[in-house]
Amino acid sequence: MSWLARIFKKKNTEGVRRPAQVFFTNTLSGNKELFIPQRPGIVTMYSCGPTVYSQQHIGNLRAAVFADTLARVLKGAGYHVRRVINITDVGHLAGDGDRGEDKMAIGAAREHTTPEAIAERYTRIYLDDLDDLNIDTKDIQFPRATEYIKEQVALAKTLEEKGFAYRLPDGLYFDTEKFPSYGKLGGLQGVKQEAGARVEVVKGKRHPADFVLWRTAKPTDLQQWDSPWGRGNPGWHIECSAMSRSLLGQEIDIHTGGMEHIGVHHNNEIAQSEAASGRTFVHYWLHNAHLSIEGAKLAKSTGNAIYLSDITKRGLHPLALRYFFLQAHYHTPLSFSWDALAGAGNALERLHKMAGDIAEESKCASAPSEARDRFLAAMRDDLATPQALGVLWDSLKSEDYAPEEKWGLLEDADVHLGLSLAESRASGTVAEADIPQAIRDMLSRREIARVSKDFAEADRIRGDIERSGYRVDDGPDGPVLTRDAI
Repeated sequence: MSWLARIFKKKNTEGVRRPAQVFFTNTLSGNKELFIPQRPGIVTMYSCGPTVYSQQHIGNLRAAVFADTLARVLKGAGYHVRRVINITDVGHLAGDGDRGEDKMAIGAAREHTTPEAIAERYTRIYLDDLDDLNIDTKDIQFPRATEYIKEQVALAKTLEEKGFAYRLPDGLYFDTEKFPSYGKLGGLQGVKQEAGARVEVVKGKRHPADFVLWRTAKPTDLQQWDSPWGRGNPGWHIECSAMSRSLLGQEIDIHTGGMEHIGVHHNNEIAQSEAASGRTFVHYWLHNAHLSIEGAKLAKSTGNAIYLSDITKRGLHPLALRYFFLQAHYHTPLSFSWDALAGAGNALERLHKMAGDIAEESKCASAPSEARDRFLAAMRDDLATPQALGVLWDSLKSEDYAPEEKWGLLEDADVHLGLSLAESRASGTVAEADIPQAIRDMLSRREIARVSKDFAEADRIRGDIERSGYRVDDGPDGPVLTRDAI
């Protein structure tokens, strides 16, 4: 064989596993499509993260669970997934528009501290919430907007040099009429926007939909940086474009977020990214529906926000909320009630008890089955979690499957649903890192009561811990926590 033939000899691909086929509903086309990444076996995925001026309510956490489930399905299909979730710590104004006070300044004033301190506090709470919801964060990058000011300035400068931006006294604006496909996400292309609705009346703006790239600082602004346009701070939309370009590349496979981001925020991301690069920004856009309570969308501004800490204070495990989310398809609006959440918690507790019994019967040995195939088919068909849960329940209760087949199904369910079902095989001690903060707090209060010989209070707290799905025993080296069910 000549040296030239050896160079072009095909690689031996025998034994190399090809990822399984996965289908998603792409907001860009409005159709369910076969997912095809840009690079074989590798997925780049960006998810809109929190503005860390306050705690994230459970409506925000639905988006996080959805994105995590999506990543789990891709990994289960055989892909390597590179993920980024942004942390917005500057630029997001009250009302989501180009006028108003920065939310970080609002949070700082509320708590009589600095935007940096506010960002640190609420980023940590957000990451703790993700951990409690069994979202694996070790392979996710969480860039902060303030860490990418240079990249945002460079992107805005490129847009100005290419003729897509113009200056006004209060900042640099993107000219949407210079980008003919503006609004293509969600079928909004060509829809005329009127000032005063979703867009603001700003003196000098050429078109109502134009949006700010860089904002001229006011003397009272707590966060400001130098730029070609003077001291200022970035607009909200440009951070996502700058950070995704920097960390994942100019073209990425998947971008996720809530449906409320489609009309303005994500269309603005597309416009500025594609105008700068001349390339497709995102190939697959996936959006989750709203979470409501009593017919109104959950929001801090309406005063009906519910937080994960509210749930754990009631003695419910955080994974009850995850199960509650998975009962509905991510495209389906979901109405929250405490009764519905309690029902989800009870169902999950029964599921864990069944898993524990199956673990003993099967000795944790797994086998393939038709039920596993149907479960995986449902998850890979646009994340059909309600159908997948139905397969799981029916199969575990059925006498048609051997314990080993049921355990194999539970292993797949654990990988894709993130409900810690396979952990039911161990009724031993719970790792400290896996103990929810609310349970830790109860353990601390109980230990204080025990040391103080307030045994009535210690017993009362023990009852609260047990109602939360845990058991506490007093060993020679202190309390030992075990989990019978979640």
